[in-house]
Amino acid sequence: MSYDDNNIFAKILRSEISCKKIYEDNFVLSFYDINPQKKIHALIIPKGKYIDLDDFSQKASSEEIVGLIKGINIVAKKLGMSVDTGKGYRALANISEHGGQEVPHLHFHLFGGENVGKMVE
Repeated sequence: MSYDDNNIFAKILRSEISCKKIYEDNFVLSFYDINPQKKIHALIIPKGKYIDLDDFSQKASSEEIVGLIKGINIVAKKLGMSVDTGKGYRALANISEHGGQEVPHLHFHLFGGENVGKMVE
């Protein structure tokens, strides 16, 4: 599968669609999910054109990989969810069809602000 430049996250990165931004740096953009599933529901996406975590792990530079992981922690702290500032959170990446991925651009969901419950029912 090749990267789709018309996916919604690509359009957000190009500022064609607005978002409620939480954090941005050279490697990532984070914003609130438009259909939150928990009290706090943020998304964090790499700025590069990566379909999913498998694609990212194979093609991303070391700097991009570190930038994404650090970005997740920065956003969790900004939102008061990290173990430093809160009671924890869940970071979730859906990969491909069986993983439930809906947008073909790597993204992590960050859930928190309340007990998020069991991982799989």
